[in-house]
Amino acid sequence: MARNDNEDLLDDEIAAVFLNEDAPATPAAKDIAEEIASDIDEPTEDEWGTETDDFPGQLAVDVYETADKLVVKARTAGISKSDLDVSIADNILTISGVLSGGEDEQTTRWHIQECYWGEFSRMIALPVQVREDENSVKAELKDGVLTITFEKEKVEAPKRIAIQ
Repeated sequence: MARNDNEDLLDDEIAAVFLNEDAPATPAAKDIAEEIASDIDEPTEDEWGTETDDFPGQLAVDVYETADKLVVKARTAGISKSDLDVSIADNILTISGVLSGGEDEQTTRWHIQECYWGEFSRMIALPVQVREDENSVKAELKDGVLTITFEKEKVEAPKRIAIQ
């Protein structure tokens, strides 16, 4: 369906209402803008808070494969081996842990706080079948990078089925 010039003008007027521009807007444009704005659920004061206990931090990962291996790398700077937990079940890798050290008891006022401190967790459905036995998986923590290397399952090539 083709748009006409009047529809384009109305779109411009609605945009002007939202942007608080001085462009004149028709009553129809103002009504549509008010209707759109009323449909937007604004967070309450409580929702703006920093409730980190309910949502553990996410862990950034890279996942790639070679001819015979699947490799997962995660940035884990500042995390010791004893604070990491890595497990796999049903081809789902779970990496979780605690990043401690963000709180200093002598702090009187924060100026900038961008670093995440606390619990984190990441579950990854691996894109290919891997062997899950201890001898087929290698995990290494070096220079702040956790590298987990899996041997890929040998998958037989599909067999052609003749249709009769």
